[in-house]
Amino acid sequence: MKLQEKLRSGRFSVGVVGLGYVGLPLAVEYAKAGFPTVGIDVDTEKVKAVNLGRNYIDDVDDDDLRAVTSSRTLRAEAHYRSIPDLDVVFICVPTPFTEYKDPDIRYILDAARGIASGLRKGHVIILKSTTFPNTTEGYVLPILQERGLTVGRDYHLAFSPERIDPGNKLFTTRNTPVVVGGVTPTCTRMAALASGRVIEKVVTVSNPKVAEMEKLLENIFRSVNIALVNEMALLCDRMGGIDVWEVVEAAKTKPFGFMPFYPGPGIGGHCILIDPYYLSWAARKHDFQTNFITLAAETNENMPFYVKNMIYRVFSMTEVPLRNARILMLGVAFKRDVDDTRHSPALRVMELLLEDGIRNIRYNDPHVPQITVNGRTFRSSRLTPKLLSHTDCVVITTDHSSYDYGMIVRHAHRIIDTRNATRNVRGSKRHVHVLGSGKF
Repeated sequence: MKLQEKLRSGRFSVGVVGLGYVGLPLAVEYAKAGFPTVGIDVDTEKVKAVNLGRNYIDDVDDDDLRAVTSSRTLRAEAHYRSIPDLDVVFICVPTPFTEYKDPDIRYILDAARGIASGLRKGHVIILKSTTFPNTTEGYVLPILQERGLTVGRDYHLAFSPERIDPGNKLFTTRNTPVVVGGVTPTCTRMAALASGRVIEKVVTVSNPKVAEMEKLLENIFRSVNIALVNEMALLCDRMGGIDVWEVVEAAKTKPFGFMPFYPGPGIGGHCILIDPYYLSWAARKHDFQTNFITLAAETNENMPFYVKNMIYRVFSMTEVPLRNARILMLGVAFKRDVDDTRHSPALRVMELLLEDGIRNIRYNDPHVPQITVNGRTFRSSRLTPKLLSHTDCVVITTDHSSYDYGMIVRHAHRIIDTRNATRNVRGSKRHVHVLGSGKF
């Protein structure tokens, strides 16, 4: 059967390289739709977990994973030997940056080499990992070309960026539109057909570079606007008497020309923190400086330092020696109601405190049972009135919806609220210091 007929009829098999926050939900979605699916990951623990039907991603339903693995519609492997038997292969691997904040695409290159080892006529290869423009054509394509096959005729290559929002119950893999840009028009068409079998809306663009830049624009848009409101929060604190949270609430009553963003202790997750540096690195290769974008990224990265200074200022008004202070961090995930701690600003605040010799730090997070910071392992403490009353300062770094903020305010001696999570708590809050409230 010809490839296009396979894609149109839905009689094709799927491979997903990388079984993390992007790859596993995608693999489960195809398997649920009845497509024989193979997940590939170098992490043997993930492979084992998937094959046992044991879920480790919040955005994947436990029952869905068990159903597709028990039926063997989805299976996982730690090698690339199944590639020749698959028709459509997605690359969903991490794209971190180096200590110098240059792109690190080694996982993409490793995946491309693994796929190339079994590349055959009729394959559709779709890169989903967020990266800089020209990764698909400048790095992945040359590796695949070593097999001697012709792209756009023998096999097809495209970029279609992931749009996973951890914890979002409204927009999922299936109903979030995706963008697809192929190396050739035929590549675009084939990749769009494959994606459209499980994703409700597919938007095509002229080439992979457009799709790669589009993804960076999405995330840098958020980075820049978060930086703007973070800077305004710092200014409100400096000026005094102006609450940035009230300012934002007032501004968002305008029905056009404004989109609300909110301050916080910094940004986390995989994309928003990293993507500005991916773009700035690519821009420098063209003798172009992304000054505005880079400055926004730096502003956001400075927020954990500001939170640390807020803690120090609180203790400067007490008789508690800072080195002996008992500090409780509430929430270490990078955003509300998820278990994802990648680049979490809460962890960065903890790093800074530990580096300054403050050792008596505890944390609570209902979604994260254990973390390691600066080589030290912490376990989530049970959040009780007793724990709060025996703590010198509580720092709310992630505003999980399960927290009883009234109880926290009643029993804590001092609170630094970086998310305005206590805004609806009634009664005295003189001991609550809110970032950007203009009262600190």
